[in-house]
Amino acid sequence: MKNLLLSLTLLVASVAHADAVDALRDFAKDVKSGKANFTQTVTSPDGKRKKVSSGSFEFERPNRFRFAYAKPFEQTIVADGQKVWIYDADLNQASSRKLADALGATPAALLAGTNLERDFTLKAQPTDAGLDWVQAVPKQAESTIQSLKLGFKGKELAAMEIVDGFGQRSRLDFSAVQANVPLTAERFQFKLPAGADLIEQ
Repeated sequence: MKNLLLSLTLLVASVAHADAVDALRDFAKDVKSGKANFTQTVTSPDGKRKKVSSGSFEFERPNRFRFAYAKPFEQTIVADGQKVWIYDADLNQASSRKLADALGATPAALLAGTNLERDFTLKAQPTDAGLDWVQAVPKQAESTIQSLKLGFKGKELAAMEIVDGFGQRSRLDFSAVQANVPLTAERFQFKLPAGADLIEQ
């Protein structure tokens, strides 16, 4: 009886895990645009230092997105399908680079890209804190990401966790998620503010 219960528990767990992979595939296939608020917590490799920031996120496939950090510092990251722009309001400085060079196997590629399983190997992870997790392992060996996980509550994207090559951990928790909402083209166009410096890479 004990073994039967254990087998059933493992079976239920494996079904939940498969659901997380399916949820990500469905998200990539069915959600063409979206917006959400986010809180980002960055933890140092030793786990002792944490930085918290917050803002809003919008995307439209293929390869258009906007991260607008509001606190504690204003920073905007915009991709228009051709280029990625990063603007730091405090420095009044912007940088840009070609999208193909910047996107690759990145978190933005997972959220707004169109070639999910070309760029990543997907693997179900244990359910944790009420979220079903899926790991996305970049297929590019030169990726700067050590690991990348997405957490779903049912079919809704709820969180993303990234560990970079230095062991620094970033977690984004999403709220007020809206899928397939109309977004104007201007949201994904970057206009250099007056007097700002531009560095093209």
